[in-house]
Amino acid sequence: MKTNLKWLNEYLQPGLDLSEQAVLDLAQQIELTSVELESVGTAAAKQSGLVVVRVDSVVPHPDSDHMVITQVFDGQETIQVVTGAPNVAEGQLVILARVGAQIVDRESGDLVTIKEAQLRGETSYGMLVALQEIGLADAVAPQDFEEGIHVFTEEDGVKPGDDALAVLGLNDPMIDTDLTPNRADLLSMRGMAYELAAMTDQKVMLPQTTVLSDQSESNAVVTVAGNADLATGYAVRVLGQVKNDPSPLWLQSRLWNAGFKPENKITDLANYWLLLTGQPLHVYDLDKLATMQLEVRLAKEGETLPQGEEEAMALRAGQDIVVAAGDQILSLAGIATNPAVAVTADTTKVVVEAGQFNPSLLRQSARRHTLRSESSFRFERGIDLDQTLEVLDQVAAEMAMLTKGKIVVGLSKFGFAYRAPETIAISRDRINQILGTDLSVATISAIFTRLALPIDEKEGQYLVTIPGRRTDLTIPADLIEEVGRLYGYDNLPTALVEGQSTPGDLTPRQKKIRASREIMESLGFDQAISYALTTPEKATAFNLDQGRGVVALDYPMSSDRTTIRQNLLSGLLDDVAYNVARSVKDIALYEQGRIFLAQGENVQPEEREHLAGVLVGNVAESSWQTGEKDEVADFYDIKGRLEAYLQTIGLDSSAVRFEQSAQHEAMHPGQTADVYLGSTYLGFVGQIHPAVLANAKLPAVFAFEIDLEVVIDHSQAPVAYQPVSKYPQISRDLAVLVDDSIDQQQVFDVIKANGGDYLQNVTFFDLYTGQGLPAGKKSLAYQLTYQDKTDTLVESVVTDAFEKMTATLTAELSAEIR
Repeated sequence: MKTNLKWLNEYLQPGLDLSEQAVLDLAQQIELTSVELESVGTAAAKQSGLVVVRVDSVVPHPDSDHMVITQVFDGQETIQVVTGAPNVAEGQLVILARVGAQIVDRESGDLVTIKEAQLRGETSYGMLVALQEIGLADAVAPQDFEEGIHVFTEEDGVKPGDDALAVLGLNDPMIDTDLTPNRADLLSMRGMAYELAAMTDQKVMLPQTTVLSDQSESNAVVTVAGNADLATGYAVRVLGQVKNDPSPLWLQSRLWNAGFKPENKITDLANYWLLLTGQPLHVYDLDKLATMQLEVRLAKEGETLPQGEEEAMALRAGQDIVVAAGDQILSLAGIATNPAVAVTADTTKVVVEAGQFNPSLLRQSARRHTLRSESSFRFERGIDLDQTLEVLDQVAAEMAMLTKGKIVVGLSKFGFAYRAPETIAISRDRINQILGTDLSVATISAIFTRLALPIDEKEGQYLVTIPGRRTDLTIPADLIEEVGRLYGYDNLPTALVEGQSTPGDLTPRQKKIRASREIMESLGFDQAISYALTTPEKATAFNLDQGRGVVALDYPMSSDRTTIRQNLLSGLLDDVAYNVARSVKDIALYEQGRIFLAQGENVQPEEREHLAGVLVGNVAESSWQTGEKDEVADFYDIKGRLEAYLQTIGLDSSAVRFEQSAQHEAMHPGQTADVYLGSTYLGFVGQIHPAVLANAKLPAVFAFEIDLEVVIDHSQAPVAYQPVSKYPQISRDLAVLVDDSIDQQQVFDVIKANGGDYLQNVTFFDLYTGQGLPAGKKSLAYQLTYQDKTDTLVESVVTDAFEKMTATLTAELSAEIR
């Protein structure tokens, strides 16, 4: 925010030293104590030689149809100046850049020196200048002088010979603060006055005004209505008999120094009090309102906000807050006003509005319509809710005084419910403990007093009352920071950190999470990172826990990012679709990250680490050297990689089992299995349902998703590699005939559990359901590997163990050994 220190000084007692060096010292103190500064200086920069002159005569140039020869008086002598200004006239008070003056070049920004010049045979001893030619931007130059030189009025109180930069306020010392979002109080002159008063130990003296109502305008009464969810308070005052002329110079200069364009007295005073207090204000021409009943409400379907010559802006029904007079939209609350009801030079009756609009809804509207205004900026960061009515009264009183208008009897409002003052308890001991100081009660109390924070102190225990302007003070740590910065960070004692130092290291859980990614990448997967926000349908499509509700955002940014994800597979399918659309045929992706599960009435969702992977296309390509053909991914490829992952991460592979499952609607019921570790559910693996794939126009996709939290909790220490046994293995092939209803996993589990101490490995290698088998039967074939790692294994021992195992298969599964 640009702050005029000369203006600010009016509210400080005894006042700041505004000499050049003192201002630089103050700027350094602000950066050490408060906020960073973008710049320090004056709007005039290093310009010089500009003086107020009176135009005594204007005659046409003999050799030019667009230039004139003027004689101007600077208080001491008459000077001839040739100019092409279209609005120059005799008797005016204007600005002269003397010969030798330095002004800013509008194109380059460099200083240029004014020289004596011959213009079509006539000598010009200087130049009559516009405000834009001495540093003001086109956007802030008064509208009356956009196409010509600036002309002073009698109300400006200037005379020939005055320093033009001084009377325009362009020599006023300025600081431009780079505010952090929490310091909304510094978005006003009042807030800056309190801040600098605390830093320099001065008193703040703010202007006070009295509202004088006039019964003669009692017929112009406006009523208001609204909803506390949209505005905690809303009020208007009405003025009549106003003369809305251009503003006096003192008001215009303060506005253009702050980056505002002067327009007229009513509009300028609304902006002036916005800058002074931080309270946004809006004004409407009463005679242009469709009705005298104003309402703060949400926009309705089909409503628009006119934007002058531009196309009307479509409002979002049920989401944009508007101020309306019946069906007439007066403004997008706190952001933009309907030009059709704006005040003009012809306005005689004015409605002045001060509101406390919902900052969250207002922020969304400003973002949605890509509109940012000085008012919306302040609403979004938080305004002082305790001052709204007071500011409305003050601005109405000053408008009446400056425009010679009358304030209508009565204040129309709703809301403004009583708010108990916020208080924070803090102790001297706690402040000193955190800051490492030994500040006395008197010193701390003096700092709170300088900050204008009312305190109740008893034996070093403080109860601090927080004024409405300091929305950033919410917890004791905030008060400690205030004491620290006012005491001076450079005054805090230096102390070495005490305590036992320990080498930094990852926790076992963090190590497992990192190892998990490394394992997946070693298995041929590439990592993907997808959005955590999605749609309700995708959020629940592949959930491991189907009993949880969705976690929806209160204020989503877009319709396809309304819900926090509850699985990772939906995001991976989006990634697959993205790659397939770009002709990538062979895909192996994984994602490891958090999912979010609803917890009933608890707003905070449960967060769990998950792991998911997908395979698409070929897992091995054809080779002319070996004659092998492409190997297309199938269920066993994704299952095998998942088994390898679980074994490498440290799970007991003998406890991992797979059970056919049809409970996942988005998965193929005939090619999906639930994964268990003993009786603990881990997740699922299989093929995405053909209907899902057809809807997304995807080829066959094989996928898995598991709960990584369970894996981490049950994983063992890393595998310790052992020397290869020097003793031979004995292999036996086994073929069993079982009912179709028996899963391969059931047979596998019986073999593993009853194979004996020397059974090292079981490999399923064949499934036969062809001719020669009884109806309802299938043949499963396995290779069993036996080995004694300490001695040569005897054939009879293997035979005995093999026969016991086959007997168990027959007894438990009615299997027939082939």
